[in-house]
Amino acid sequence: MELTNALAAMEAILFTMGDSVEISRLAEVLELTKEDTRKVAGLLEERYEQEGSGLKLNWYDDAVQLSTRPEQYENLIRIAITPKKLALTETLLETLSIIAYRQPVTKLEIEDIRGVNSDFAVNRLLQYDLVQELGRKDAPGRPILFGTTEQFLRCFGVRSLDELPALDTVQMEEFREEAEEEVRTRLNV
Repeated sequence: MELTNALAAMEAILFTMGDSVEISRLAEVLELTKEDTRKVAGLLEERYEQEGSGLKLNWYDDAVQLSTRPEQYENLIRIAITPKKLALTETLLETLSIIAYRQPVTKLEIEDIRGVNSDFAVNRLLQYDLVQELGRKDAPGRPILFGTTEQFLRCFGVRSLDELPALDTVQMEEFREEAEEEVRTRLNV
């Protein structure tokens, strides 16, 4: 295999595998001798030793692994804790609406309204920084109170909660009746 191709192939393999790969296995795949495979790994290591590279090649006995330079860990942590995209499903929007209109509200109160467990939805909204913990309710178990954040206002283009659309009491009553009917149907009452 040509040197340029061997370097590219080894780099691709190590990048994709993530874990260390034995030199003997790389030699087999690249159709090189173990000695030539070690030389290719050495050249790859030199490439990553150059100033400005965020990667490095680690040697473990007779295996190699591609990894991130320790000085880049802070950047990795920042990207890892940032939600990839704000995807508001119906479940999340429903939960967010309850929090926005009923805040401060506990998870149990949200679940009473929704009729299902809301752990995932509340946790995802916390990750998206649309809701926050406001404190604890003065009640048995001292449950956490949730409310919306400034990020919520930005995302929905309002300056304050007062600008949220008013709840239509007639429509709310219809929703309540539909929910009660659904519960009766499920329970065969």
